[in-house]
Amino acid sequence: MQKNVIETVLGAVVLVVAGFFLAFAYASTDLRKVKGYSLTAQFSSISGLQNGADVRISGVKVGSVVGLTLDPATYLAVVHLSIDPSIQLPRDTVALVASESLLGGKFLSLEPGGDAEHLPENGRIEYTQSTPGFEQLLGQVIFSLQSIGKPQGSDGSPAKTGK
Repeated sequence: MQKNVIETVLGAVVLVVAGFFLAFAYASTDLRKVKGYSLTAQFSSISGLQNGADVRISGVKVGSVVGLTLDPATYLAVVHLSIDPSIQLPRDTVALVASESLLGGKFLSLEPGGDAEHLPENGRIEYTQSTPGFEQLLGQVIFSLQSIGKPQGSDGSPAKTGK
């Protein structure tokens, strides 16, 4: 009987410690959705970007991705953003899909321009850039490595040999 009480108390202590770590992890990460004004941006590819992903400027979270849709007329991916109202973005802001790390998730990076006019509520970011996928980058590296050993002509194209 004494052994059951010790096991029960020990189990309760483990649950309390696990709850403490869970609360600490939630408080120390920035998982909150930013409430603010809405913007949209269109991309040719948003592979890996998910609803709820961060929107960052210089690495600082200033918004959240609140929706992903497909424009049926252009077949472009439309990303719906919520931006902190204290951040007023110039009209020539550039949006690009970026990776946190080689194996990490994706986020939307904004690079503000120098235009004096700001994007209005429900405005659209005109300048966007999709990052190539890992497979595309790997293919480019392999293609580049294959062409290193081949002789080239004066215009950069592979030289024709008369054999």
